[in-house]
Amino acid sequence: MFLEQSNYQWEKIDENLDRAVVGYDDSLMLTIVRFKKGGIGKLHQHIHSQAAYIASGSFEVQIEEEKKVLKSGDSFFLKTNITHGVVCLEDGVLIESFSPMREDFLNR
Repeated sequence: MFLEQSNYQWEKIDENLDRAVVGYDDSLMLTIVRFKKGGIGKLHQHIHSQAAYIASGSFEVQIEEEKKVLKSGDSFFLKTNITHGVVCLEDGVLIESFSPMREDFLNR
């Protein structure tokens, strides 16, 4: 399956955050999240394993009690049920994968 960015459907999450579900099946989902400076991915946890690649910008990433500033080219990985969140320090893009897929991201 080929997935071209001209076909992505962007969902506005809030004034600083847009998300596109790029592709998925039952076991895997790929998303792209665009952040404006100051955008917040609130602390949360979920049953999904998650990998995130910082395609652009910089983010303060919190995993459990630890915080670290990550920038373009950096990544983070989360096992299931790990508390995490991000604060966007400069406009940026996260490319995220989830296993299994996030049903809560569909049909919003």
